Amino acid sequence: MQALQAQIEPHFLFNTLASVDQLILTDPPRASKMQQSLIRYLRAALPQMREGGRPTLGQQVDLSRSFLEIMAVRMEGRLRTVLSVPDGLKSAVFPSMMLQTLVENAIKHGLEPKAEGGTLRVSAEIVHGRLAVTVADTGLGFGRADTAGTGIGLTNIRERLKLLYGDKASMVVADNLPSGTIVTLTVPYQALQREGDRS
Repeated sequence: MQALQAQIEPHFLFNTLASVDQLILTDPPRASKMQQSLIRYLRAALPQMREGGRPTLGQQVDLSRSFLEIMAVRMEGRLRTVLSVPDGLKSAVFPSMMLQTLVENAIKHGLEPKAEGGTLRVSAEIVHGRLAVTVADTGLGFGRADTAGTGIGLTNIRERLKLLYGDKASMVVADNLPSGTIVTLTVPYQALQREGDRS
C-alpha cells in the first residue's frame, strides 16, 4: 500500500503543481481554482496516509472529488462528473486508493484521449447486502486508447480485494454502451461507527 501511494502521489502532485505554475502566467483564475482543489485533495489524502485505520467510502469519495476538480480544470471543460453516493453509505468501510485508481484510469485511458472528453460517474448502492461501488465513463473504451496501460492498477485492486476479503469481493469490468467502460467493485458492507466521523 505504501509503495502504491509513493508511486501515485508524487507523480500527480508534481504534474498539478507544474500546471498551476503554467496557469499563473496564462490564466490566473484557473490557476487559483486548481490550487484550491489541490489543497482540498491534500486535506483529504494526508490524514488517511498518516492514520492507517479503516478508511470509509466517504473519505474515498472526497479524495476523488478533489482529484476530479483538478482534472476538470486541466481538461478545460472536456470533463463532466457525476458523484452519486448516498450519504447513508459514506460511513461504509471501503479500501483506500481503490476508487482513486479507477477514477484515474477512467480519465487517463478513456476520457483524456477522447477529443471531446466525456462524463465520469461514481455511484454506490447496496446489492444483495453488499456494497457495490461503480465508476463509469463515456470514454474510448477499455484498451482502445493509445495510452492503454499495463493493467497494473487493476491487477493491484484484484490482489488487494483477494487479500482483504477472499472470495467475498469482486471486480467486474464491462463496456459502457455506446462508449466507455464500467468498473464495479463489490465488497462486504460494513458501516464504520466512530465518534467525530465526518463522512
